Amino acid sequence: MMSIYSNRRLFLARAAAAASVLALPLRASFGQGTSSSMPRPKFPDADARWQRTWDAALAMLAENIKVVPRYDQPVLLEGSVYPGVWQECAPQEGLVYGRLSRYIDTKQGQVTPLQVARNNHMAFFTLQKEDGQLPACVKMSATGYGQIQMVVPIAATAWELSQMTKDEEFLQTAYKACSRWDAWLRQFRDTRKTGLVEGFCVYDTGHDNSPRWTGTPKQCPKADAHLYDHSVDTLPRLCPDLSATTYGGRVALVAMATALGKKDEAARWQEDAETIRRLIIDKLYDPQDAAFYDLDAQGKFVRVRSDVISRVLGEHVLKLSDRKDKAIFEAVWTRQIHNPKAFWAPFPLTSIAQDDPAFVRPIPRNSWGGASQALTALRAPRWMTHYGKAKEQAHMMYQWCEAISRHTEFRQQMDPLTGEFTRVDPSGYSPAALVYLDFITRLSKSSGHQEK
Repeated sequence: MMSIYSNRRLFLARAAAAASVLALPLRASFGQGTSSSMPRPKFPDADARWQRTWDAALAMLAENIKVVPRYDQPVLLEGSVYPGVWQECAPQEGLVYGRLSRYIDTKQGQVTPLQVARNNHMAFFTLQKEDGQLPACVKMSATGYGQIQMVVPIAATAWELSQMTKDEEFLQTAYKACSRWDAWLRQFRDTRKTGLVEGFCVYDTGHDNSPRWTGTPKQCPKADAHLYDHSVDTLPRLCPDLSATTYGGRVALVAMATALGKKDEAARWQEDAETIRRLIIDKLYDPQDAAFYDLDAQGKFVRVRSDVISRVLGEHVLKLSDRKDKAIFEAVWTRQIHNPKAFWAPFPLTSIAQDDPAFVRPIPRNSWGGASQALTALRAPRWMTHYGKAKEQAHMMYQWCEAISRHTEFRQQMDPLTGEFTRVDPSGYSPAALVYLDFITRLSKSSGHQEK
């Protein structure tokens, strides 16, 4: 064990020296796993568990590529007890899978990782309603419109994918669909006319079993995301994360419009993006706690320090070039994100701050009440290096890879103090497999290792 930890220190020291994580070179290839002929990244040390877990992750993801009802192309499912794709994560998961193309064995006639990435977007665009609403999920059992369930902006991942593939048809489709989605959010999720985006229920933000949403319904009335329960006097809420997702989407729409030669539309999207960005900071940030909070219908902050904070950072809402924004970031980073008493547990990042009275222990299954979630980890590289935290990101990535490789299983959440995963549900959770593969490749690249 001593040799492993010595290697870990050396590995992280090299990783910390990198200013940013390099983008992986791509080629459109796909197979049902890996083989000895395929390249692999340099693993942290010679322990066979790293490669064993790598191969198991690729094989598991291949098993999770399936066709869902109402969309006839293969998509990468969430996996385990989640037989479907959800808007909050499936587009990003597809994008991460697409980036792994060069490591995935090719089998003739099979769908490629980049095609899977495209399908993980197109499933939502294809099933968009006439009024512009995107489905929250496309499951084996049903297509859901009973909440909005967005976190990483589908416009942002679509834009990134279009840049990787140079697929103009996809870009045009994504621009139209995401523009209509933004219009839907303005019409139906700004009932208080604040310019921010409102949350109506637990599932809107994907925060199952989170104390953030105590006392509110899980889903919108009649499974209709246009509606909220008027008997709950704290609804609707102004939500920092939903608003940040909308901001990130608008930033992506600026880039899309520019690429499509729509100069006037790009300027409008830029103005709209800046408007909601300032509103998030002015209305939903509390300098007393150095935290972003929901503002309920009674004008009160919902003072539960949750991963809402990192979701705001995920869309780069705070601009380091702005003196006031930079001060806010430093306060949030020091007092919350990187605070070992708050979110920076031995296995970061927690879903609720450890020193928040609402932190849930012992940790139940599928709980955003404190557990470190694979989805939060998968989203972290979208913001940590942007804010100059490559060293800390390298530490977090190693901790996740170490924890996953203990049992060579892929599960949703873990205890942030021990790194032990909740094992009530079966293995087979795609985000955890993607975390392992993505983090290993990023660590290898940033530490200067060459591939095998």
